[in-house]
Amino acid sequence: MKIGLLPLYLKLYDDACPFMRPRIEAFRETIAGRLAGLGFGVAAAPVCTLKAEFAEAVAMIEGSGAAAIVTLHLSYSPSLECIDALAATRLPLLVFDTTESYEFGASVNADEIMYNHGIHGVQDMCNLLIRRGKSFKVFAGHYERSDALRRIADYCRGLEMAAAFRGMRVGLVGKPFDGMGDFAVPFDELKEKFGIEVIGYDFDAAAERIAAVTAEEIESERRADAGAFDWDDSVTGELYERSARVCIAVRQWMRERSLSALTVNFLAAQKDSPGLPIMPFTECGKAMARGAGYAGEGDVLTAALCGAVLRAFPETTFTEMFCPDWRGGSVFMSHMGEYNYNIGAGRPRLTEKDFPYTTAENPAVAYGTYMPGKATLVNLAPRGGGAYALIAAHGEILEIRGENRLSESVSGWFKPDAPLAEFLEKYSLAGGTHHSALSYAASSEAAPAFAAFAEAMGFEYIEI
Repeated sequence: MKIGLLPLYLKLYDDACPFMRPRIEAFRETIAGRLAGLGFGVAAAPVCTLKAEFAEAVAMIEGSGAAAIVTLHLSYSPSLECIDALAATRLPLLVFDTTESYEFGASVNADEIMYNHGIHGVQDMCNLLIRRGKSFKVFAGHYERSDALRRIADYCRGLEMAAAFRGMRVGLVGKPFDGMGDFAVPFDELKEKFGIEVIGYDFDAAAERIAAVTAEEIESERRADAGAFDWDDSVTGELYERSARVCIAVRQWMRERSLSALTVNFLAAQKDSPGLPIMPFTECGKAMARGAGYAGEGDVLTAALCGAVLRAFPETTFTEMFCPDWRGGSVFMSHMGEYNYNIGAGRPRLTEKDFPYTTAENPAVAYGTYMPGKATLVNLAPRGGGAYALIAAHGEILEIRGENRLSESVSGWFKPDAPLAEFLEKYSLAGGTHHSALSYAASSEAAPAFAAFAEAMGFEYIEI
């Protein structure tokens, strides 16, 4: 993600105190470096003092593809110089209210006032922003001795998710599962509200794509899978080849159509359908590992959500709550055979999966258990009338001690921070759907990021 840094300063100081500039410039470089150290690309504008400079700097930041502007008052800067450019920008404004010095008590040298009085420039500017109707966020604290920069980073992750969610291209293989109503949202609503485009799977073109997969491509896939998976004896050459052929073709389709997420209804896999003769389980997991969103059963909404969350938190997977463990206070999390291989505890086990649901032949599937750690369950719940709620439930994935007799499935146990019964009550009262994303993010970083995502998208934010 790229963010813009807009440094504000006073022309009078350049005229009357030119000796200040080197130290002022050095502080600008320090903050730019700190932002870059948080994992952002930084479009850093030159130090600005006059209207024309601010206009040029904001235009540069907008043109760079930045998702937000972080303002930095290097000293006092009169608001009427910057306000036109800032009030007009479409980018979110994040006001970093900080100073070079951490301490400013009675023993300080009076000269230090000149380098540490940016806060009243912040106050001048924020008053004008309010009067111009421009929304903004303020993050106050010393750049080294507070959490202000981390809070900026967390907020920007939310903006990154929003930017990814808007205009996402989601591939739909088959049609949404008949009768599943919770994630059923008209595609034209998704397009109108969020710019999400649904790309249908062309089974005839897919059949040609599958037939065109070469022996060399399958062998390359086999070598990669040999390094990534533990192979069960059930995986014969014929079984592997038929699965790999379809998986490779689905991946090619995603690349050709520039898809950032996909959803597959397993009922679309049929033996007499050359466009999808088997369910491409392993490709669904590999897609998430590459950063593409995924959801099962033709759920476009959650596939887009998963893709957005993956942009900010790469250790994220599509999941479902299956069975409550009342005694242990956790919920068994699983799905038929799809999960992000990057969140597994150890190497996935590639095996043959019995597939009695359609006429499709048995596919190869890679099973694994979720790794233990702090995690947040994220759900996007339609509320009717075009309204949505983003639900974030904090907790952890438990470490499995002893034998896991459910290892022949995707498995993990999520223990919410709230008592299990309370969590389940609140989740369903909020309208949480049965399809979610699970992100390995502690609540301290996840909560502000998901709150920012919800705010940017106009979702109600519900935290459990």
